[in-house]
Amino acid sequence: MTQASVGDARFFARSGPHSLAAVAEAATGTATDVAILLTGVAPLGSAGPHEVSFLDNRRYAAALEGTLAGAVIIHPDMLPRVPEGSVPIVTKEPYAGWARVAALFHPLRPLCPGIHPTAFVAADAHVDPSAQIGPFSLVASGAEVGAGCWIGPHASVGDGVVVGQDCRVGAHASLCCAILGARVHVHPGARIGQDGFGFATTEQGFLTVPHLGRVILEDDVEVGANTTIDRGSVGDTVIGRGTRIDNLVQIGHNVRIGRCCVIVAQVGIAGSTVLGDYVQVGGQAALAGHLNVARGARIGAQAGVISDVPAGAALVGSPAQPRRDFFRQVATVKRLARREE
Repeated sequence: MTQASVGDARFFARSGPHSLAAVAEAATGTATDVAILLTGVAPLGSAGPHEVSFLDNRRYAAALEGTLAGAVIIHPDMLPRVPEGSVPIVTKEPYAGWARVAALFHPLRPLCPGIHPTAFVAADAHVDPSAQIGPFSLVASGAEVGAGCWIGPHASVGDGVVVGQDCRVGAHASLCCAILGARVHVHPGARIGQDGFGFATTEQGFLTVPHLGRVILEDDVEVGANTTIDRGSVGDTVIGRGTRIDNLVQIGHNVRIGRCCVIVAQVGIAGSTVLGDYVQVGGQAALAGHLNVARGARIGAQAGVISDVPAGAALVGSPAQPRRDFFRQVATVKRLARREE
């Protein structure tokens, strides 16, 4: 099977061609005034003379020197390495420029406003006329779906749930006891607002504690596929504006996550832990409950966090500790092992 071009038309909308000037403007970069039309985006190694590529990592500078791309988005430092046949689009943030240009050529598919005949919308639910409600989806009693929203097939918007404008809820995702701000993207299979893991232990066995809180997803939050976010037990579980959550993440009840955090795949955050703004958590890390992870902290992949984390700290290992301490211990163990050989 031959490799498909970037942005296979079966799956992705396409626009263009666009002038070099329009592409440079989208990238928030500068380019020489050359009258060429560009038809799409492609990697450095396969881009042709009518396509745009980019370089953000110096390790691929050799690929830049050999590219046949008609234009390439680069940092000013890489300008001398652009081949003669390519027009440089210069910006201090080439990866962000690439994101904007890729979106220029491949915008989101336009909505088809309306409610699919197989969907169920309760009589007292409110769906904005500009929203698209997909096949076999549910909008339950008292729910609100805002302007410009897309609710995917088999998705469930539960009783009283509020979905703000321009949100996207993927196939088979479920929302209950949740309030979504604007431009929230919930990927397929995500579960938002279910009971948390809370129970009392009695002589007769476990007694489930009712969870009476909500999940609040603020503006521009993204929730990955098959991620689960439990509602609060008494207070709310809150995900701050602009935060990005990867696939297969578990967030427990009463967790509060600040603005513009990054939570990578398979992270687990136990109940009532608080993350400040701009915290980053690497894949498969685990955070115990009732902790405070302060602003700008970075938690390495597979770290086990069992105590509070100060602002700006960088922790790795299990139990998690400062990077310098961890790697000093690793080096010491290696030296001891060599002595035993």
